Amino acid sequence: MDSLGRLVRVRKAIPLEAYNIRLEFEDGSAKEVDLEPFLHGPIFDPVRKDPDFFRQVKIEGGTIVWPNGADIDPDVLYYGLKPAWMEKPEHIEGLQ
Repeated sequence: MDSLGRLVRVRKAIPLEAYNIRLEFEDGSAKEVDLEPFLHGPIFDPVRKDPDFFRQVKIEGGTIVWPNGADIDPDVLYYGLKPAWMEKPEHIEGLQ
């Protein structure tokens, strides 16, 4: 993977409809992101299943987090990268 550039941190997160969120970053930029692809695995079950829990998102250390400890890397959101679970490990690329 190529170098992404500088690290970015989230300054503000505003939950919207469904799994969408408006993020404002420390560099002054903002974007709306559909978090649905990132909400994978047991840690994200409450976030996916309960809209009120989804809206409890907050910022800690420049990262969006929920009360159960689920979080999403701000660099992934800023640079529009694929969620980790969608990445195929290189050492098994030839296997299906």
